Amino acid sequence: MDRIIVNNELREALLGPAIQQSGRLEETGLLNRQSSDPGVLGDLVGNSPAMREIFSLIRLIAPTTASVLITGKSGTGKELVARAIHRLSPRSGGPFIAVNCAALPESLMESELFGHEKGAFTGAVERRAGCFERAQNGTLLLDEIGEMSIGAQAKLLRVIEESKVRRLGGCSDIPVAVRVLAATNRAPEMAIQQKRLREDLFYRLNVFHVSLPTLQDHKQDIPAIALALIWSLNKKHGCRVTNMSGEVLERFSSYSWPGNVRELRNLLERAVILAGSGAVQLQHLPGWMAAAEKPLPPMAPTDLLCVQVGATMKELERAYVQVVLRHTNGNRQRAAEILGIGLHTLYNKLRSYREAQTYRVAGA
Repeated sequence: MDRIIVNNELREALLGPAIQQSGRLEETGLLNRQSSDPGVLGDLVGNSPAMREIFSLIRLIAPTTASVLITGKSGTGKELVARAIHRLSPRSGGPFIAVNCAALPESLMESELFGHEKGAFTGAVERRAGCFERAQNGTLLLDEIGEMSIGAQAKLLRVIEESKVRRLGGCSDIPVAVRVLAATNRAPEMAIQQKRLREDLFYRLNVFHVSLPTLQDHKQDIPAIALALIWSLNKKHGCRVTNMSGEVLERFSSYSWPGNVRELRNLLERAVILAGSGAVQLQHLPGWMAAAEKPLPPMAPTDLLCVQVGATMKELERAYVQVVLRHTNGNRQRAAEILGIGLHTLYNKLRSYREAQTYRVAGA
């Protein structure tokens, strides 16, 4: 029998597409197996009523070509929802392109979305395909759509409705077959009122609406989410962490998580690296979270807020923040939780108060 010798280049040419297709089928099969578990869908984890409803909606809309608007606070997992929709869709074999509209300067937005021809503007030294072309036969996620300029939104609407794109400096339209998903951490109705989001674009994108809850609103999912994150972080850092102590879970359950799942992941990444193996313990958490939480003392007369008629809202806010800080003995994390704001927001407020005080002293 004659022997056929196949070199490496020929082997790759013959088997490469089959291997890639096998990988896609394996990924799709894994996602389908995960979708049979009501508490897991792709990289999304949760068995609370809110998350089960979202999983059901994703399974319903994924096989279609309808546009989807995904809303939720920063860190709630909007891109994970978009990826789950893509992976369960008939376009799963195509590309998934995510564009952060908030990170793009307005001058580059149209070039990034629609592409440009050589010489279209200063610095355009070669032809470049935009995101719509790169997402051909796949899915395009426009993250933070409310940060896109109104002018770019008008052009985006036309591309979505006509399924054609024209590069900057080009003279012909290019057909595109792309499913468009959009995400925003703003309330769409408020963005429309503020003229930051075109109403017609909103209606075009909002065929289906997936609204993600904050982590504070489905705390019962924290243990499962944390374990899934630990498994992922073990792979990333070569660690062998298996679980968390009861004290750690107690801290996680009592914390408000203003940064949502992203904050939980960042905190666990530090803890997993410090632990290395076994269980995450209190000493692996940041000091402010590991410290024993004592109940707040009852309100004292000094905690009462007395204001004079004529004070501005800014002055009232500053006085109340100072009262809360006194009540928590200067614990800014606990003060932020009482105020219902993020720790970063509280720091910004305190900085603005100091700057205003400095300005008044300098101008006196």
